[in-house]
Amino acid sequence: MQSELRKDYLLNKYVLITPARARRPRDISEQTILHRDKKCVFCPAAVEKKLIVDEIGDKEGWQVLAIKNKYPAVTLTNKKAYGTQEVIIEMPEHGVEFSDLSVSDIENVLRMYQRRTAALSKPLPGGKKLDYILIFKNNGSKAGASILHAHSQVFATDIIPPDVQEEITAAQRYHTQFKRNAYEDIIKKECASKRFIYGDDLVAAFCPYASAFHYEAWLFPRRFIDNITELNRREITAFAKILKTILQKLNSLNISYNFFMHQIISNPHQYFYIKIQPRDSVWAGVELGSGIVINSVAPEDAAKFYRKR
Repeated sequence: MQSELRKDYLLNKYVLITPARARRPRDISEQTILHRDKKCVFCPAAVEKKLIVDEIGDKEGWQVLAIKNKYPAVTLTNKKAYGTQEVIIEMPEHGVEFSDLSVSDIENVLRMYQRRTAALSKPLPGGKKLDYILIFKNNGSKAGASILHAHSQVFATDIIPPDVQEEITAAQRYHTQFKRNAYEDIIKKECASKRFIYGDDLVAAFCPYASAFHYEAWLFPRRFIDNITELNRREITAFAKILKTILQKLNSLNISYNFFMHQIISNPHQYFYIKIQPRDSVWAGVELGSGIVINSVAPEDAAKFYRKR
């Protein structure tokens, strides 16, 4: 396959797919040494009770814990940087990979995402409100993880990021022009392409046409919903299973990754989905100078890797 310039489905962003530059998985893997930190602030005995905002567990103790971020970039008391940040501690055990959790444990993490989204979507005291909720996970040093204990984060603010707003606006234009939902058309097209990873009557997973990252994958519910709180029990289980499968494949390459989900509060044009973006390469002069990303792993090849058992 020759190099090919590809455009994002909706955004005015371009990616150069250059498979001739691809390296074998062992050449792009990242060596990570796990250290057990005796002073880990996310282990059960060390968590400050005053920071706890929610928990899922049983009489034996918590299984998933939501706490206030002790060092937030935004706060509800700062008019110049308004918002809130939370940390989701995904398990009590230290040093366990998220992808090594059972499906039921991952379901509990997703349920906590639902609960925190619901709580932060409510009006705040004084009539104020948040407009945007980002739930994200940094896994590995190249993805920005600073604490080994498995956790993800919630970032909520009254500002909608420009790229997110641009995507929603483009989806609205698409609907006006074609009288169809842009995301539903994307899902239909990709599920019939070589970029398809997995699909059933509940979820669909594929590598996007203009993948900006090696082995990038997107996970969609089959039915249209605009935020994670609308996922039902069967969909939660389906998402947990495919999320575990894809992340296990990435861990087999020892690659750092981020996954995240954008949520604009009360926007009927937003289609909820999860983006997984592996972080094995560093953007350099072309990417930083031109804004055009070079990706040496074709999404067609990435999808084939994910499909292989």
